Amino acid sequence: MRAQEKLYRMFASKMFAVCLRYSRDNAEAEDNLQEGFMKVFASIKSFRHEGSFEGWMRRIMVNVSLEKFRKQQVMYPVEDVSIYESQQYSDEIMDDISAQELMELIQELSPRYRMVFNLYVIEGMNHEEISREMKISVGTSKSNLARAREILKGKVKALYSDKGKSNNSA
Repeated sequence: MRAQEKLYRMFASKMFAVCLRYSRDNAEAEDNLQEGFMKVFASIKSFRHEGSFEGWMRRIMVNVSLEKFRKQQVMYPVEDVSIYESQQYSDEIMDDISAQELMELIQELSPRYRMVFNLYVIEGMNHEEISREMKISVGTSKSNLARAREILKGKVKALYSDKGKSNNSA
């Protein structure tokens, strides 16, 4: 029990941040964190010491969040991905935004766009892996990622145009 408590204290804040990326709100992230730690404690003997323990825990937290997402979310195919394939995204727009602001904007995405965006960008999964994990087609994964990027780009532009207006009027 003491070892579990110590493990929880060591990793809870980092794992909560992981859960929060895949959750609608703090309450859902807390539920995912709790369920994730229960799975960690139940399966700790299966950790094979291949890679970091923290990475193993992180994967469990992501999987718990994905499981909950799949149970809650009905996924519908999205528009044709070819619409987005020719669009170019500039990294320059990201130069002025803080990590906190970006995380808040990502949290505003719809659940399916947020999930695909996080799995691709944060977890480094490819579209084939995302399609297997989320039980969607590769094309839907690509389309959701492209749409999430487009929405985020619009939100960043709007955020900084609003900041520019408030800075100019001050």
